[in-house]
Amino acid sequence: MPASPATDVIVIGGGPAGSTVATLIAQQGFQVELFERERFPRYHIGESLIPETYWVLKRLGMLDKMKSSHFIKKYSVQFVTATGKHSAPFYFHDNKPHECSQTWQVRRSEFDTMMLRNAEEQGVRVHEGARVLDVLFEDQRAVGIEIAGDDGEARQVRAQVVVDASGQSSLLINKLRLRVSDPLLNKGAIWTYFEGAYRDQGRDEGATIVLSLQDKQGWFWYIPMHDNLISVGVVADFDYLFKGRENHAATFAEEVENCPALKERISIGKQVASVKATKDYTYRARQAAGDGWVLVGDAFGFLDPLYSSGVLLALKSGELAADAIVEGLRNGDTSRAQIGKWEASFVEGMNRMRRLVCEYYDGFSFGQFVRRFPHHRGGITDLLIGDLFKPELDQVFEDIEAVKC
Repeated sequence: MPASPATDVIVIGGGPAGSTVATLIAQQGFQVELFERERFPRYHIGESLIPETYWVLKRLGMLDKMKSSHFIKKYSVQFVTATGKHSAPFYFHDNKPHECSQTWQVRRSEFDTMMLRNAEEQGVRVHEGARVLDVLFEDQRAVGIEIAGDDGEARQVRAQVVVDASGQSSLLINKLRLRVSDPLLNKGAIWTYFEGAYRDQGRDEGATIVLSLQDKQGWFWYIPMHDNLISVGVVADFDYLFKGRENHAATFAEEVENCPALKERISIGKQVASVKATKDYTYRARQAAGDGWVLVGDAFGFLDPLYSSGVLLALKSGELAADAIVEGLRNGDTSRAQIGKWEASFVEGMNRMRRLVCEYYDGFSFGQFVRRFPHHRGGITDLLIGDLFKPELDQVFEDIEAVKC
């Protein structure tokens, strides 16, 4: 089988995690080749960003592009209870008065394309429509990939490090049998898009709204986007959404009836897309790296859409992995210990977000908690904006436990 000349780093997947890790490594002068199965733009769910993405976007050179885009600006998140009561919005700027506290609601086909083109501009060699067949190992070390060539013939590309950013269909998480499902977050989602549905005005125009179902079995997301579109999706336990309910459109319509506050919002709009569903939500790989290989973004794990953490965790894992890989390339060390040194701290932050998600599903009232512990409002907001990597936030959960006892 023919082999292509070696490169420093191969990245599999051109989504936010892949474009992030590739760009940051290329910025340091290393050769990076990125292989993406699709041709962009392509559809993807996960449209709501949270503020802490700002810092990675800044390193990527993406901020000016985001500021000049037509994406709707997002300043807050708001919750609606099962009885229809609206919480006061959590305004990010009130907790952190910096421009980083304004973020965006994006159309992922456009955002992901912007990120991938930005990677190309900064020296990443991007191959779209490239089907990666396998990751190659020698003596338990990743040494490259096998891809299907344009002529249908398989060929090899070798590298010092292989980064798998291929999303939930991750080659390595399946090849190495690393996937571990989360028994507490066995959820699924059904969603679609509405045109002309209700949206708030002023700085609330781009707020993400989280609306609980009347029977408290799940919740709807309500994400205002540009072009007068609203992304609307219901999330609930897998068994509740899918067992005995094979027609996703019918299930979606039934759950709209189960959420009067959502029904009222969409009543003035019209559905403009087919209903989509996903049944495989929360999981994590047993490890984020090995000798010569790294998992980032959804290839490492997916948490839950509740607090819109998906793109942040993709960008953050890509950033942390890139820094460890660059250090390893400079020192001639691409062992698991070096290129996976970021994993422990990243998982700690991911676990804080997971804990916040689990508390919501357990019915915990954040409004009541903040009224009792007003000094924790900043900590709760830090968690909501994705500022997850601070051990002092664990005090929030200690007091949550005290309240529950």
